[in-house]
Amino acid sequence: MAVLVGKTAPDFTATAVLADNSFNEKFNLFEHLGIKRDANGKVTKKGKKGILFFYPLDFTFVCPSEIIAFGNRVKEFKARGAEVIGVSVDSHFSHFAWKQMPVEKGGIGNIQFPLVADLTKSIARNYDVLLNDAVAFRGTFLIDGNGVVRHQIVNDLPLGRNVDDAIRMVDALNFHEEHGEVCPANWNRGDEGMKASAEGVAKYLKKHAAKI
Repeated sequence: MAVLVGKTAPDFTATAVLADNSFNEKFNLFEHLGIKRDANGKVTKKGKKGILFFYPLDFTFVCPSEIIAFGNRVKEFKARGAEVIGVSVDSHFSHFAWKQMPVEKGGIGNIQFPLVADLTKSIARNYDVLLNDAVAFRGTFLIDGNGVVRHQIVNDLPLGRNVDDAIRMVDALNFHEEHGEVCPANWNRGDEGMKASAEGVAKYLKKHAAKI
């Protein structure tokens, strides 16, 4: 399994079903996030953060719960300057049909973030979450405004992910970018950060070690 943290996120262009249910046959990751690069790949305009998540297949079991969970929190991600994007190896027609199916019948309803069709499996392969050349593991990638992966987590197929923790990681990155401090174990928005120094960790642990 490749570790992409610290590296530029693999960009892609593919067909996606957008929030308004239209099809965009040239949906591009960096363009959607507002990141612009020159011919050499150097970032010329910083964009939004991205939560790119992979799931195995439409019309399955754990997957709708995850997609609905992301959908229920999409406004929270946007308020933090982050865009949510889902990807599976299904077609855009399958994505669209699943969005038309009511939640009480196993559908996902009219979720308000793009679902990308990775029919060639090239996106899942580039993010190294493709299982047996068939479906994707439950991979989640936090991409910063420069297009760099700052966090990744990959779950096996039976294990649904914690969407609230994806929000927490966006909060942590925002905190670090704003204050320059690091986020210790079990940090949540509103908690004290830590200065990245011997003095900083000693001060923090003296105050918080018993509660971590």
